[in-house]
Amino acid sequence: MILAHNIYIHVPFCMSKCNYCAFFSAACKNPDWEFYSDNIIKEIRYWSEKLGRISIPTIFFGGGTPSLMPVKIFEKIISNINSNFNIDKNCEVTLESNPGTLDEKKLSDFIYAGVNRISIGVQSLDDKKLKFLGRRHDAKTAINLIDTAQAKNVRVSADFIYGLPDETINDIINTCNDINNLGLQHCSMYELTIEPDTPFGKKTLNMPSNEEMADMYNAIDESLKLPRYEVSNYAKAGNECRHNQNVWDGAPYIGIGKGAAGRVLIDNIWYEQFGNWEKFDKLSDTVRAEERIITGLRQVRGVYLDSDIEKIINMKYVQDNPELLQRTSDNRIAATKQGMLLLDELILNLVR
Repeated sequence: MILAHNIYIHVPFCMSKCNYCAFFSAACKNPDWEFYSDNIIKEIRYWSEKLGRISIPTIFFGGGTPSLMPVKIFEKIISNINSNFNIDKNCEVTLESNPGTLDEKKLSDFIYAGVNRISIGVQSLDDKKLKFLGRRHDAKTAINLIDTAQAKNVRVSADFIYGLPDETINDIINTCNDINNLGLQHCSMYELTIEPDTPFGKKTLNMPSNEEMADMYNAIDESLKLPRYEVSNYAKAGNECRHNQNVWDGAPYIGIGKGAAGRVLIDNIWYEQFGNWEKFDKLSDTVRAEERIITGLRQVRGVYLDSDIEKIINMKYVQDNPELLQRTSDNRIAATKQGMLLLDELILNLVR
């Protein structure tokens, strides 16, 4: 049996670096897209030789700012994936984008070329906050892109950041109400994390306390019309990001492009693939199961209890803490709403 692998393709180019960004990306006005795509295609062919003609259920172009890519480069990459693998008929193809990098014509061209899901990096609907974050667009441009995308035959998601310095619960509730008015079927709400070696990391910012962040987290749950399905992600049923769900559930995926990582399954052996596409190390079944618990518990539906998980999970801890963890009817262990706020502690106690 040839196992399907999801594909993540990293596009490391941006118009400029945001103040909070620690991702592998670089500001580049005129990337050499042909050189970039040639290297991506080399990696695709390498994995085809390594894995055979496997099926591909999802393809995710992340970044960076993938929407900067010329559509012809996207077409070239998709064509090579199709030549080397079997792209599923209902394959989810996501393109991350930033407002100001897509007009209606380019968006339509991407959709015609195979994109069926657009993830838009909005981050805020407040122009002052956008400027503070180092974003290049304003709220009006972001809303226009959301409206344009929603008018087309494509699924639309938008990313937002909360927990900025001096932000209050009322600010979060107002943000959620504004998001509700956009009519989105999916959005991501990310807590602002201050990373070293970023412009924010070199400043002293008046960040909300952990208690205030927890209150904001709960306020989002209560104010946003979309139900939570993962710690930071909300969607109307059927509009969840399948690529991310597959990764969180522990399905194999290939990372393509500098800065990408993957978890590849070859001859029933797991490998951690990172950095250079030819660099990957064996993972024991135990380590892989631990990873799956960490990512699976981030989901509201929890982690599936297969034999590898059952070997390392502390079921007595589950039984003794029903206010934090529960066993579901479809044989999963899931964190309760209270447990979601204590995931790090739960995982330490859950893995034997």
